[in-house]
Amino acid sequence: MSPSSVSAVTAPTHVSRNQNTSSSFDLQPILTGTLVELRPLSPGDFESLFAAASDPKIWEQHPQSDRHTREVFQRYFDGAIESKGAFAIVDRKSGRIVGSSRYSHLDEVAGEVEIGWTFLERAFWGGRYNRELKSLMLEHAFRFVGRVLFVVGESNFRSQKALEKIGASFLRKEERREPGGKVQRNVIYLITRAEL
Repeated sequence: MSPSSVSAVTAPTHVSRNQNTSSSFDLQPILTGTLVELRPLSPGDFESLFAAASDPKIWEQHPQSDRHTREVFQRYFDGAIESKGAFAIVDRKSGRIVGSSRYSHLDEVAGEVEIGWTFLERAFWGGRYNRELKSLMLEHAFRFVGRVLFVVGESNFRSQKALEKIGASFLRKEERREPGGKVQRNVIYLITRAEL
């Protein structure tokens, strides 16, 4: 990570842990920054999160470009709830849910976790909000692991550029089989604890 990217990533202002956790990685803490609060996504958040996700422009470079439709978004949302690592991203100024992100594929032996499935309403694009939410998640993750991976669809250049802005480095290309059997081509980015 370059010195300029380090200064661009702000530290969390507050981290609180769920009540029933041990010293192991808590995949759904409440993380509070200046602009956003990340809190565990709950089943009652569907309508608010769908409202944030219903803009087709958000998904135009995404492998699931129809995720703005209710049926496709419902599958995304169900997967998020089942993951037990998903967050609602709340704009602290308005109190509205404006997106989601999650931790996934925690490998304590390898000392790594993935951050992904991130989206924000277009009004919150442009760097500050994504930088803060990723900073909150990275700071929390690096208390437990040394490496954070980001998996991005090969044609999702917008997300790749956003990761490069926060200092992530290209690691490799990879194919993964998605639920339903479709093979998805991805690029993998990495940030290590030593780079922060």
